[in-house]
Amino acid sequence: MTYITKPRLHHPLLKPNGLGFTRRDYEGKVSTLCAGCGHDSISASIIQACYEIDLPPHRLAKLSGIGCSSKTPDYFLGNSHGFNSVHGRMPSVLTGANLANRELIYLGVSGDGDSASIGLGQFAHSVRRGVNMTYIVENNGVYGLTKGQFSATSDKGSKSKKGVVNHDQPIDLVGLALQLGASFVARSFSGDKAQLVPLIKAAIRHKGAAFIDVISPCVQFNNHAGSTKSFDYVREHNAAVNRLDVILERDEIVVDYAPGSVELVTQHDGSVLRLRKLASHYDPTDRLSAMTALQEHQAKGEIVTGLLYVDPEAEDLHDYLGTVQKPLNQLTDADLTPGAAALDALNASLR
Repeated sequence: MTYITKPRLHHPLLKPNGLGFTRRDYEGKVSTLCAGCGHDSISASIIQACYEIDLPPHRLAKLSGIGCSSKTPDYFLGNSHGFNSVHGRMPSVLTGANLANRELIYLGVSGDGDSASIGLGQFAHSVRRGVNMTYIVENNGVYGLTKGQFSATSDKGSKSKKGVVNHDQPIDLVGLALQLGASFVARSFSGDKAQLVPLIKAAIRHKGAAFIDVISPCVQFNNHAGSTKSFDYVREHNAAVNRLDVILERDEIVVDYAPGSVELVTQHDGSVLRLRKLASHYDPTDRLSAMTALQEHQAKGEIVTGLLYVDPEAEDLHDYLGTVQKPLNQLTDADLTPGAAALDALNASLR
């Protein structure tokens, strides 16, 4: 954590969003990560996404575990709720908070060491239960705080900074999230803000378990030749399955154009969106096809990015459990003790 705060002075010409907040209002404290760390780029994308969707900062609860990635919630949305849990335990803390107060928007930030090793079980159960959250893993393939050992997501055959070769099979959190039933699954690259910001915006607005794996090179220990999570390697092997954006609810804009062609579409704010229809065969609503495409690209040594799968009619844990709408701390004695008649009816239903 850092105690160095940014000055509160804002440039008078900073553009406010629909709530009257500027982008600066979504920032946090000064980062203490290494200069050039991909995690800082992810923080900047989170700030931009929340600013663009007019998210009230006080409605967001950000939770993390332990590691370089888990420090980052201190660097964005300084006016939101925050909780830094112990190593690998962020998902269960987030689940408990979500069940206690469904009115907040939950953002879990973790790393490959935090989620793919000690927290793998916690990751799996929070996803399969359909907790309504945005779960971001800042994936650099190393344990940065303990000087660059391979993590569970390090690719087999990749080399460490000292030249050591990794002989273990990697854990693919994207493939695992698809198998576990996540209703929104995506992968991106910290250096591709144009792709990452819309993905975060869509994930926050999605109901259910939304998971984004973000390849985030460690400039200190994993940005060298031989690393499969370096800036150069990801840029050379990035296979984007789609490009997307999130537009808030307004009158529908309809276009019809052929795959491979370009269409210019004027948006509600007057800006022009240049659309290129890519991968006409790819259907992000087909879980099985997403898993197949993931394996096919991996066999070619390609890193698949973009929105890999989404269930547009997903439910979440509250739907499955039938919980009350009101946060638990707002329930009154009358809500919690409905009386003898209700108890008799409950007992009768169990006989």
